[in-house]
Amino acid sequence: MTRVIFHLDMDAFFASVEQRDHPEYRGKPLIVGGAGRRGVVAAASYEIREFGVRSAMPTAKALRLCPHAILVPPSIGKYGEASAIIMAVMKRYSPVVEPLSLDEAFMDMSGTEKLFGKPIYIAEKLRAEVFKETNGLTCSVGIAPNKFLAKIASDMNKPDGITLIPFGKEAQSIAALKIERMWGVGKKSSLLLRNIGLDRIGDIATCDYSLLRKTVGPALAEHIHTLSRGEDRRVVISDLSRKSVGSECTFDYDISGRKMVEKKIRIQAENVAKALRDKKIKARGVRVKIRLSEGFILQTRQMKVDQPFHDSTTIFNACSQLLKTVDIDAPIRLVGATAYDLVDEDFPEQIDLFSTQNKEKRSALEQAMDAINKKLGTEVKRASSMED
Repeated sequence: MTRVIFHLDMDAFFASVEQRDHPEYRGKPLIVGGAGRRGVVAAASYEIREFGVRSAMPTAKALRLCPHAILVPPSIGKYGEASAIIMAVMKRYSPVVEPLSLDEAFMDMSGTEKLFGKPIYIAEKLRAEVFKETNGLTCSVGIAPNKFLAKIASDMNKPDGITLIPFGKEAQSIAALKIERMWGVGKKSSLLLRNIGLDRIGDIATCDYSLLRKTVGPALAEHIHTLSRGEDRRVVISDLSRKSVGSECTFDYDISGRKMVEKKIRIQAENVAKALRDKKIKARGVRVKIRLSEGFILQTRQMKVDQPFHDSTTIFNACSQLLKTVDIDAPIRLVGATAYDLVDEDFPEQIDLFSTQNKEKRSALEQAMDAINKKLGTEVKRASSMED
């Protein structure tokens, strides 16, 4: 059965909520964001975008572009209330809803045509109900056979639009788009790709694969080559399946580079592993989170692990692998690690003698560290995770 995936994305969400609640802001250039040295634009109204202002831009730069802009601080409580309404509307049409943030989410609508009608019709009803129940907030909906294409489609006819990428036309629908539209292509990798003549997504799909591997490495090459063909096998993960244990840290000063990022990730991996053991649970998936300082851009990647785990080595190794597909050479303000797809500690495992023995040794070591810390009230850590 062909998958039908929706990506619903609210239009200038924070700014639209403020304009809805403050009639005096309507039709005027509005910035929702912080005003400090690290202040960034959380949302930009469509009126201010004519001046070149975009979300994730430093607020100081945005105000230089549009000095007469209205600047208001975020009201997370209001946005959370509106988000809850939006998610509730989505769940009327599918139990499989995967929120990405307050203002966007995926839906798996596969097999619902007999119940609700054709995808375009469902999207129109969904958009109308969101508008009505949020008292005037608009959204855009992308429809496609997979998550990557659905997210791209939702941005094609903003604001208040619906875009369908049909089955069988995946690659040709995105061939003309810039390579930066692909997950995993940051400033450094885009420069490398352009140096070998790859400017559009279609260029990656048709390029010599051995040259691609040599240019950006095997992990990123495989990732973007798959996406460039319009392929994405990831499934939509419902709220229930997204229960997780995570740890993250925001830095006073930016960091960059694999060595430093991995050192910080190891600390988060140890925090997550200890939390899993304390709760007497294990996990079967790992997610890494990187927030860039410039533009406040958030990068997340996740992967499933063969066997349930609650040791930091498994978490760290998975995070290290995932870091190969994100930009870690740019200034970074936050890193985090999360374990998801949680199961009971005694969840049965598949038999793999070698890997099981190794994991049992790692688990025993970390449980011994837990016992020492508990008994002595100290904080024993691995030397590799200690600060310089």
